[in-house]
Amino acid sequence: MQDNSIFKNIIQRKIPANIVYQDKKITAFEDIKPKAPVHILIIPNFFISSSNDINKKNKWIMSHMFYIAVKIAKQKKINQEGYRIIINCNEYGGQEINYLHMHLLGGKKLKSFS
Repeated sequence: MQDNSIFKNIIQRKIPANIVYQDKKITAFEDIKPKAPVHILIIPNFFISSSNDINKKNKWIMSHMFYIAVKIAKQKKINQEGYRIIINCNEYGGQEINYLHMHLLGGKKLKSFS
């Protein structure tokens, strides 16, 4: 994991963040620039640069991240109306931080991509 990573510092609770879930595998916290009433970032507790770096040894983290995203959606009561899960990959895909992360957005009707 990169020493200067903001996500590493959040995982280790060295900088403030509104953490909504944490276990030995992942950490989930509120985005500081939310794009929806509910905007949670879900990250592995170990460094993976992007979804391009998912491999046979670490692929299990994706299912755990999705499982926790659904769990948080239920806790935030956005599961019935609906929500969006996004993973951006690299610059053209909109990834702003070089660390795999999942966005959980909900709490309002989100714009369609079409």
